[in-house]
Amino acid sequence: MSTQHHGRYAYSAINDRPDYDWPGGRRLAIYFGVNYEVFDFKGGLGAELAPSQTQPDVMNYAWRDYGNRVGAWRLFDLFDRLQLRTTALLNGDVIDRCPGLAEACRDRGDKIAAHGGTNAAAQGDLSAHRERAMIADVTERLATLGTRPTGWLGPWISESENTPDLLAAEGYRYVLDWAHDDQPTRLRTKTGSLLSVPYSQEINDIPAIIARRQEAETFAAMIRAAVTQLLSECDRRPVVLGIALHPYIMGQAHRVPALASVLTALRKADDSRIWWTTAGDIAAHVETNGLAI
Repeated sequence: MSTQHHGRYAYSAINDRPDYDWPGGRRLAIYFGVNYEVFDFKGGLGAELAPSQTQPDVMNYAWRDYGNRVGAWRLFDLFDRLQLRTTALLNGDVIDRCPGLAEACRDRGDKIAAHGGTNAAAQGDLSAHRERAMIADVTERLATLGTRPTGWLGPWISESENTPDLLAAEGYRYVLDWAHDDQPTRLRTKTGSLLSVPYSQEINDIPAIIARRQEAETFAAMIRAAVTQLLSECDRRPVVLGIALHPYIMGQAHRVPALASVLTALRKADDSRIWWTTAGDIAAHVETNGLAI
């Protein structure tokens, strides 16, 4: 009896693929996926600092809201000092709920990617009709920032069986939900292919700090170890490292110093093999040059 398969991509061993370079002959593409999210006050999904005893869950709601009010701006300061652009993963509701936050991402040159409407709900539970309408609504709201988004990360990395098809039909070029590879790959859809750009579920502050109860120093060490390992491999193949951050977690005052330390060291090393970039620019390079498998 065979196991069920999704049919979106075929198996391909990473050591059995054509070689290529990132722009300028670089070999390791590093980007930051910073999640700007809003939540419901009286229920819905959301990470927890500690279990709530009652509803409304004031403690966890306010902790998450801190990220948009304070943590995001602290991370802006860090990335400005390091002269780094990021991939801003925006809930559509951020535009109305947090006036000026999405605009600040745009104005500092971050690449805008869609992240559903809200992180209070998982997209995979929606019917095809409702999911199609949600994707269209989020797309149009984020387009008011000046550029129509072409990348998507589902809230909670949640997809229905229809999601890649619906995203491709809406004009999206890439998705970040599939953490199955260190290189961009193609997903089959009903209207052609959709790029999957690697987005780490390991170098990601929610599973690292919230699920595993690690702290910022361990997370920073994970970043350092991943970069070291990927640099040791990149002479044989081009690779991608996406670093996933949430301002209500890594934007806390006691966590930013560890993040700043590892990123400052990497920037000062100025390794010519590293391309500091965005998920959108990775997708554009691969798409323009026909590089993805």
